[in-house]
Amino acid sequence: MIATLTAAGGASALDHRYDSYGRLLGQHVHWVASGHASVVDYDGLRRDRAALTATLADFSKVTQSEFDGWTRARQMAFLINAYNGFTLDLILSKYPDLKSIRDLGSLLRSPWKQPFFQLLGDTRTLDWVEHDTLRPRYRDPRVHFAVNCASIGCPALRPEPYTAGQLDAQLDDQQRRFLSDRTRNRYNAADGALYLSQIFRWYGDDFAGNGQTLQDWLSSQATLLADSDADRQKLRSGTFRIEHLSYDWMLNAKPRGR
Repeated sequence: MIATLTAAGGASALDHRYDSYGRLLGQHVHWVASGHASVVDYDGLRRDRAALTATLADFSKVTQSEFDGWTRARQMAFLINAYNGFTLDLILSKYPDLKSIRDLGSLLRSPWKQPFFQLLGDTRTLDWVEHDTLRPRYRDPRVHFAVNCASIGCPALRPEPYTAGQLDAQLDDQQRRFLSDRTRNRYNAADGALYLSQIFRWYGDDFAGNGQTLQDWLSSQATLLADSDADRQKLRSGTFRIEHLSYDWMLNAKPRGR
């Protein structure tokens, strides 16, 4: 059973630079694949689990009224950091005896639907953070490139926390890294298909809006999605079909012993 993290009473004094959390990420998360992906040293993070637990306890102390008084960017940074931090804690609850985050679920309840942490005054699930709060409240599709599901197929976990002052730049950078990763998104001129991560099948509607379709949004990202001028022009013209690649749910772990 995963222990529930409880919040202390009273208002928090959250460090919005996330220095403690940043030290953990900097020590145990590493860019790979020319910066298109990252891996987590879960063995090292497990040795520092007390520091992670203390950091997450600080997240849990934030009250709803305190949160409501923050700027939009500060709220988003906090929620993304909380999602990623509690996901790391969830993995450590079973690591190394798992190959995928999905090993932590059951036939009746996925790991994302397990209520195992306190946030904003109540016991929460990861789905609550992402699907009940981040997506509908802020309507910024770049969050899909920021929240990390501890899987190889997921956009990379940054080796730094999100902060309000850097949020837009960080989200733009996450989008750039993910869309330009040819293992997960690529155009094939031979068959005229844009092969995409399953993220765009699951959440395609999040990238549409204001009279724009998913295909329109993808056309606007041609520079990142294709490597030649000819292929980029095909994407900009909208003359492509969409196919989806398989999603790799294997744990985003640094190989043990390296």
